[in-house]
Amino acid sequence: MISEIVKKLKDKNIAILGFGLEGKSTYRFIRKYLGNVQLTIIDGKDKSTDEICKNDSNLDFIYGETYLDNLDKYDIIIKTPGISLKDINVDGIKDKITSQLELLLEVNRKNIIGITGTKGKSTTSSLIYNVMKEQDIDVVLSGNIGVPVLDEIENYKEDTKIVIEMSSHQLEFIKTSPHIAVILNLFQDHLDHAGTLEHYHNNKMNIFKYQTEDDIALYSIDNDYINQKMNEYDYKAVKYDISKDKEATSTNSIRIIKDSIYMSDKLLYVDGKRNLIGDHYLVDIAFVITIAKLLDLNLDKAKETICNFEPLPYRLQKVGTFNDITYYVDTIATVPEATMAAVDSIDNIDTLIFGGEDRHTDYSHFVEFLKRCSVKNLICMYGTGSRIIKDLENCGKNIYYSDNMREAVSIAKKVTEPGTVCLLSPAASSKDFFIDYQEKGKLFVSLIKGEETDIVEKDKN
Repeated sequence: MISEIVKKLKDKNIAILGFGLEGKSTYRFIRKYLGNVQLTIIDGKDKSTDEICKNDSNLDFIYGETYLDNLDKYDIIIKTPGISLKDINVDGIKDKITSQLELLLEVNRKNIIGITGTKGKSTTSSLIYNVMKEQDIDVVLSGNIGVPVLDEIENYKEDTKIVIEMSSHQLEFIKTSPHIAVILNLFQDHLDHAGTLEHYHNNKMNIFKYQTEDDIALYSIDNDYINQKMNEYDYKAVKYDISKDKEATSTNSIRIIKDSIYMSDKLLYVDGKRNLIGDHYLVDIAFVITIAKLLDLNLDKAKETICNFEPLPYRLQKVGTFNDITYYVDTIATVPEATMAAVDSIDNIDTLIFGGEDRHTDYSHFVEFLKRCSVKNLICMYGTGSRIIKDLENCGKNIYYSDNMREAVSIAKKVTEPGTVCLLSPAASSKDFFIDYQEKGKLFVSLIKGEETDIVEKDKN
């Protein structure tokens, strides 16, 4: 694998586009396997003093407002997920753009299980990884979950399975798809990066686009966006459709009926006591158990792994009970559908704290949900909160607004009835006032527990 990637990159004029986590990983890979070849680091900010490369004399740096100009001068542009090209014409450079994901897919797609979707990627990817690992399969977990795919490449063996969480940013320019590909769902998200909903969804669908008749595609037919895309393009892979609402249409139909999962008429899974709270997780489990079946794994052992699996941090995670109020944190919920699922999953919610970065998402269906749900106290925050609060007037609930977490938690502690639940689930990105959803979650947990914290919300001004 390594030699094949090196062969592709050798003697090329290479630019690394974006110098965050993955960009630095790419830099390390090139220096380790291609030596001191001349490279260009392209980023909006000046990276020439970065510790990893400040003494490297074989580097050029492009930065500033015009950093995306003149990309056509390079033979290969290794793009990182954080860089958006929505505002430039890429028609002349598409063939030059690649990524860590693409480089690995080109040499090892047969061993790759790719997971994408708007929500649920991390949990589903981690579940698949754990199910395989606990059945003694040589497997690694990589990708958007925080581990660049080339970081562990020297440890990949001929038969190592690689479970990769794939974001729309990573899939945007790929020209190779994984052997087993999953799309969990499609909603509105990342319009700031993709530009339009159509482009965002097309990026996601690339995970199926380049599959062949020998590959496997799994998707939910309960999702209108996915159904639309599946009808627009002739995807070649063997398809497995998953649903909790629709009747089976073929032997490749996986159906959730009450607490059981069936492939055609064959029982795959009966739900048991699990740590993942909520019926929406049963859909993720359906994808996991189907892949376990296709890989001929022990389904009883797979169920045991699933039931013992702990929620990932800040994904509908129970913080604890304090002064007879139980708190949950769900800052991974960056779209309305995720917050709606969270509210439906937990009994006795009295207070919901929501709001975050305004990415121009349509919140009309979310507003209607808030009006009809049983939650009495709604604490609206930040950009999306200021938008939504206007539509909640005279809805018969207690409505509050706060532009900072400390005040929001203080309000929640005062208004939430003892014996009930307070849930933080933003229905929006956290990147307006925080580094990411994890930092937002950490601050909330610290405030609930009364712990000292040095986390300070960013000043947007």
